[in-house]
Amino acid sequence: MALRVFNDQDFVGKGSCAESGSYDPRRHPGPWPGTLIAATGRSQFEFLAALTEFTDIDWGLVEVFHLDEYVGLPATHPASFRKILLERLVNKAGIAKFHPLDGDASDLSEVIRKVGKALASAPVDIAFVGIGENGHLAFNDPPADFETEEPYLIVTLDEACRRQQVGEAWFSDISQVPKQAISMSIRQIMKAKEILAVVPDSRKAQAVKACLRARSVRWRLPQSCARTPTPTCISTGSLPVC
Repeated sequence: MALRVFNDQDFVGKGSCAESGSYDPRRHPGPWPGTLIAATGRSQFEFLAALTEFTDIDWGLVEVFHLDEYVGLPATHPASFRKILLERLVNKAGIAKFHPLDGDASDLSEVIRKVGKALASAPVDIAFVGIGENGHLAFNDPPADFETEEPYLIVTLDEACRRQQVGEAWFSDISQVPKQAISMSIRQIMKAKEILAVVPDSRKAQAVKACLRARSVRWRLPQSCARTPTPTCISTGSLPVC
């Protein structure tokens, strides 16, 4: 696992792109097609903006899988991760193959089955993820399920996670934050050939520190899965992580 610390949030976004081996044009000359997992949330905005500026990627050949989504939230809501991905990555870059998680569908099990089946048949080259204030990876809040082999699962969001969403101004109060979400499982995320965690906010410093100090993968620290053999880079802002 590698750690990269940048001076400010804008540099985290641009620097994270350069640190991603699979997308570094210096290592992969010519257009790059591949399969990726993309995270959302306010902390990912600068990174997604920098990512879509890459001209060495043939975006028309890139396949994108959705990391997580709130249950019951329509795609028109500002906090919808589908809305964010469509506006800031998929439509902006011209990606034709996107597998959204329809969190307000009448049959969530069918959504999970359909996207999970597509994911199982498409080895992921790189997963772009974030780390939550409570240490969650995707919406796998602690204590996370490290055992399930299912690609996606429905999870219950803990209070710390829901309060983070209020703090980021997606919702005016905690009563408006959905209590459940569809989340990619820990084991599925770790199947990616490479993982890049982009964590630009100082409010997440303790979660990053816990990851770096973890001696092993622990279910109470979902972010500790970065300690596994999967090539991982954590890019942060100026955080007191040591």
